[in-house]
Amino acid sequence: MSVRGPRLEFAVGAFLLLALASLLVLALTSTNGKFGFGADSYPLQARFTNLGQLRPNAPVKIGGVVIGNVADIQLDPVKLDAVVTLAIDSRYRDLPGDTSASILTGGLLGESYIGLAPGGDPEPLKPGDEIAFTTPAVDLIQMVGKYMFGGGGNQAGSAEGDAPATDDPYATPTE
Repeated sequence: MSVRGPRLEFAVGAFLLLALASLLVLALTSTNGKFGFGADSYPLQARFTNLGQLRPNAPVKIGGVVIGNVADIQLDPVKLDAVVTLAIDSRYRDLPGDTSASILTGGLLGESYIGLAPGGDPEPLKPGDEIAFTTPAVDLIQMVGKYMFGGGGNQAGSAEGDAPATDDPYATPTE
């Protein structure tokens, strides 16, 4: 049987402390240093007809700078709109009353987030107010499908008074 030396025990202890410190750093960075208690924020609401891939805890940004997150998503049973509650950092308490909210995507297939565009109204939004101007998420699959299969042009000869269809793209219409 071998006897463990103090150097081996010290190395194992140092390795375990390093592993625990790494886990602590990972936990802090994944929560952005916020643990859900003592957060100094205020709520705003926004209605959207289409959320796309927006999820709770998605960031809320102005000019690319994170100023809050999505706190809650509910469905309004009367209007059948998605009501999104935003938790905005209290440092940004003076957002203008005509601020608009859009659901945007970071990159082609990136995460969805809410982008705010402040207006020029001197009256600020109060906690619990609803953002009046919203733009829903763009459904990329639907847009590509319309582009590929929708055509968007008029069927040749489909309406009265149209010139008859020809195979020559340079043909001039006759009267």
